[in-house]
Amino acid sequence: MSISRKYGRTYHYPFSPGTTSDDRINKNYWDDVSRLETVIHTEKLDGENNCLSRYGVFARSHAAPTVSPWTAFLREKWQLIKRDLGHYEIFGENLYAIHSIQYPAIESHYFVFAVREHDAWLSWEETAFVAGAFDLPTVPVLAECSDLSDKAAYEHNILELVKQPGTFGSVDPHSGKPCTMEGVVTRNKNGYPVSEFQSHVFKYVRKGHVKTDEHWTRSWKRAPLNFEDHVDLDRT
Repeated sequence: MSISRKYGRTYHYPFSPGTTSDDRINKNYWDDVSRLETVIHTEKLDGENNCLSRYGVFARSHAAPTVSPWTAFLREKWQLIKRDLGHYEIFGENLYAIHSIQYPAIESHYFVFAVREHDAWLSWEETAFVAGAFDLPTVPVLAECSDLSDKAAYEHNILELVKQPGTFGSVDPHSGKPCTMEGVVTRNKNGYPVSEFQSHVFKYVRKGHVKTDEHWTRSWKRAPLNFEDHVDLDRT
């Protein structure tokens, strides 16, 4: 039995080319989006989804806290804040280990993208407030949209956003060449019930993004921060 609830499965937009065989697609996404007041498009960072709650630090499995070496820094952070978390469950992207994109300009290894409290996901304003209270940065906001009346314009905006490099730069670690961002995650700017997650969060992922395999954990490298003069990219 899990001691913590996982983050919900985020469904792809129908025009997202980076789907895999086990991904889900929200074919009627516009029905959901058009009911919302305002959405924000955030950059989908390439890392591991990690949750901080009063019970520990969790990765994909919420049956037990994670003990992976690339979450050691988060577990140290958790020791400092665990008594103040209360019912907050903070979800963020852990960039400590390089996956399919390296970010040359990051100043942190963990970026918050959502906060859950009981059976509700907090609004973006509340999410940013909670993150700031624990001295944690949030994922980059690329755009905000309150005009949700034109589907074609909405999709065009997303397609233009994903042509850009990442906010923190984005480099293919295999070739060493610049690349575009992984994708975009769209969410309702306001809060919403946990039970309605799939109607309030959507994603676009570029084609062929994933370049790691099941063996990447054997040879993973630490992502350097931009203020470090030098860092050994091997396991640190």
